[in-house]
Amino acid sequence: MAKEPTTVTPKKKSVWNTIWHQRYLYILMIPALVWVVLICYAPMTGLYMAFVNYKPTGGGYFKDLLSAKFVGFDWFKYFLSHDFGKIMRNTLCTSGLTLLFSFPMPIILAILLNEVRNARVKKFVQTASYLPYFISWVIAANIFMTFLSSSGLVNDLLKKMGVIEESILFFQKGPYFWWIIAFANTWKSMGYNAIIYLSTISGIDQQLYEAAEVDGATRIQKIFYITLPSMKGTISILLILAIGGILTTGFEQQLLMGNNSILDYSDVLDTYAYRYGLAKGMYSYGTAVGMFKSVVSFILVMTANKITRRLNDSALF
Repeated sequence: MAKEPTTVTPKKKSVWNTIWHQRYLYILMIPALVWVVLICYAPMTGLYMAFVNYKPTGGGYFKDLLSAKFVGFDWFKYFLSHDFGKIMRNTLCTSGLTLLFSFPMPIILAILLNEVRNARVKKFVQTASYLPYFISWVIAANIFMTFLSSSGLVNDLLKKMGVIEESILFFQKGPYFWWIIAFANTWKSMGYNAIIYLSTISGIDQQLYEAAEVDGATRIQKIFYITLPSMKGTISILLILAIGGILTTGFEQQLLMGNNSILDYSDVLDTYAYRYGLAKGMYSYGTAVGMFKSVVSFILVMTANKITRRLNDSALF
């Protein structure tokens, strides 16, 4: 009777053997790890400042930080009992309007560009649409302030169309500022974000479109039944990131286009933390506001990720 061949199971390498075998790869990782530790994690020691009454005395950062009086959650309580309602209203209204326009517009632009058959027109529109992304907010803010000034292009057009008789002072009316920031954010990021969706569309199997064309599907039907479903994963991931950043409405645009007359509408979490933390020297208070924003953003990301995983299994992690 023939003996069955014996199978030899390979000996599992230990962790240290694996590290030694791939030691050159780990050596190449050292500069990146050092950079991450020094740039990303070392500054996080400053979060302790949110729980103390930090005042620089010239004795050194760490010495002043460790010798500062511990106050616990007093700075968080102070924020929640004073300007929390106004600042959160401005932040959520601005970010909500931004999300309303800036999230679907890149998807629409990418689909429209994909349907353009003329290569030159497609390249021109794509280049012109993502060019604003590389313009600094200093220039972008000046563009919007010029167009929306009392003698700007927008007021001139509205007068010629008979919509208004006197110029609208857009930057003197608080609620208008939320819409201006939303449109500015959308205009600046729309073309660049469309590139992500265009790359997703380019990876769709062309045989699906050919089969749909044989079945007599129109271009609109191809978009709704092939293009959009194929983009579901990318849309879900970017939506999670957008929800996580809903409290990050921007800093430069509010600071450059806002003014004291509409401060009750233009002041958001980032500018509020800057004004109190740096401009007024309340370092601990500014740190507490920033930490509050980070914690809430982390919770939003985790919640959106969990909901998305349950709905369509296209979660971020």
